[in-house]
Amino acid sequence: MATIYTAIATATGEGRNGRSRTDDGILDVELAVPTEMGGAGGATNPEQLFAAGYAACFHSALKLVAGKQKAPITDSAVVAEVGIHPLEVGFQLSVALHAELGGVDQATADALVEAAHQVCPYSNATRGNIEVTVDATVA
Repeated sequence: MATIYTAIATATGEGRNGRSRTDDGILDVELAVPTEMGGAGGATNPEQLFAAGYAACFHSALKLVAGKQKAPITDSAVVAEVGIHPLEVGFQLSVALHAELGGVDQATADALVEAAHQVCPYSNATRGNIEVTVDATVA
């Protein structure tokens, strides 16, 4: 399989408290454990970064499948909720994706979201590994 792009990021510091930076410097963020997990908060965390990435990737996949199916979606957005759950050893993530779109009926919106879930790289990477739910709301 040919690679068309590789993203490179480096995390430094004290684990979940530190910094993460891409090799091109475009993304350079301070990291902190959220207060809900006993940390100081005040900075982003890996779950927020994952949520932002998944939301953007899924939104792109949604636009792609809508274009291929000539579905006239308007005012679209994707909200990703990433949860972290304790396991006996370690932690597990879960994701709930909520697509909001206009210009189509509910049945079409549901079909587009399911099709996007099949082509989104994040969905393909997580499938069978963590719980991911998807739904659509027509605006």
